[in-house]
Amino acid sequence: MATTLDTRTAPAEQDLTVVPVRHYGRWVAALASVLALAGLVGSLATNANLRWDVIGDYLFAGLIFDGLVTTLWLTVAAMALGLTLGTVIAVMRLSSNPVLYGLSSLFVWAFRGTPLLVQIIFWGYAGALYKNVLIGIPFTDVTFFQADTNSLLTPAVAALLALGLNEAAYASEIVRAGIQSVDTGQAEAAHSLGMRPALTMRRIVLPQAMRVIIPPMGNETINMLKMTALVSVIAAHDLMSNIQEVYAQNYQVIPMLVVASLWYLALVSLLSVPQAWLERRYGRGTAHGGHTSPLRRMLTGVTRATAPKTGKAEGR
Repeated sequence: MATTLDTRTAPAEQDLTVVPVRHYGRWVAALASVLALAGLVGSLATNANLRWDVIGDYLFAGLIFDGLVTTLWLTVAAMALGLTLGTVIAVMRLSSNPVLYGLSSLFVWAFRGTPLLVQIIFWGYAGALYKNVLIGIPFTDVTFFQADTNSLLTPAVAALLALGLNEAAYASEIVRAGIQSVDTGQAEAAHSLGMRPALTMRRIVLPQAMRVIIPPMGNETINMLKMTALVSVIAAHDLMSNIQEVYAQNYQVIPMLVVASLWYLALVSLLSVPQAWLERRYGRGTAHGGHTSPLRRMLTGVTRATAPKTGKAEGR
């Protein structure tokens, strides 16, 4: 028997008032944090040992800009090498061929298991291990190419190889995780249509895996920018190398480190903008794809959630 829900006793929609929960502890913690930050900034601004005059003199110096150029091209080139090689290694690790799987796993094990600083020093002093670089047929006297190791592996080239190969080990794991996140039915459907495995990977699997690959690769790019500072141990003339050359002459270590920190912070801030855009772009349709930061909500007036409207209900 059908019955109708009596809604006459229910309060009217306009009479409902949503009262937000007051979080006084959050405001107290926020106020304490702002006061602590203001005190720290004030103490740094009035600290005569920072030598703000030295910072101002070298912040936009030509030597600093030369180091910035090297840092930027090292970041771009190392990420390009790492992503390209990492994709190949990821496909090899997913291969059913035991030789390809073993070689790719050995590569990841070696370059991910040793510190980046050790790898940079190794490539920088590779001439002590091999005097000449030879390319030919192994175990024969046939040689196609020969060059002096020190002349071939300049500090810049050694830095690029160290950063790029190390990044390839980490990028391969990110790409592999992205490929495995795609449902296997996608590849099976493509194979049933006659597509070859390589074409399926390029046209079907990798485009869908980008949702998982792109956001962490943005973090890897920012991390790579900062890791270029390690190549100063082989005098690759990056930003940190030039900073060290300056404070080795004027002994103003702290002011010059502040100059380096300001430029690294500026570059990371610029890279964070496209990273945030890519995370939102490829995170659409996921559980956290629509996340909005508290600062953005406060500035734009966007609420975390919109309460559903209530009205009369009818049941049977």
